Amino acid sequence: MVGAVDRLQVEAGTTRPGRLVARLRHILLFAALGGIGTAAHYAVLIGLVQTGLAGPVLGTTAGFLVGAFVNYQFSRHVVFRSSKPHGEAMTKFLLVAGIGMVLNAALMALLTHVLAAPYLPAQILVTGLLVLWHYGGNAVWTFREKRPDAR
Repeated sequence: MVGAVDRLQVEAGTTRPGRLVARLRHILLFAALGGIGTAAHYAVLIGLVQTGLAGPVLGTTAGFLVGAFVNYQFSRHVVFRSSKPHGEAMTKFLLVAGIGMVLNAALMALLTHVLAAPYLPAQILVTGLLVLWHYGGNAVWTFREKRPDAR
């Protein structure tokens, strides 16, 4: 089965502008559906911080885990339409997400503790920075399908 990334190239034809437009549309789909996972992330973050149960770094880490679960489902079934075995895809997804979670926590610690930025604007900035990390990691590694002619 051909993966979604390979389908982008087929659907867009072979012209460079066509491939670029198809890739941008795919990133936008990833970001739009990722918005649902991001909403879950932010709900947990805000709930924990506002109730005093956690600070911004612990709150964002808990929220990140919730959002990652939601985003895995959308990424596997809708965005990348992967036929990879669940165990392989989930393992790779968790590695990409785990690196993202560490980056998220480190950047939030820097922004909220060291630079004393308010936690919500800091999280919005960090989320924007990490979207491309998550898309790239999942597109080129987690859900990339082997081409039939590849050895």
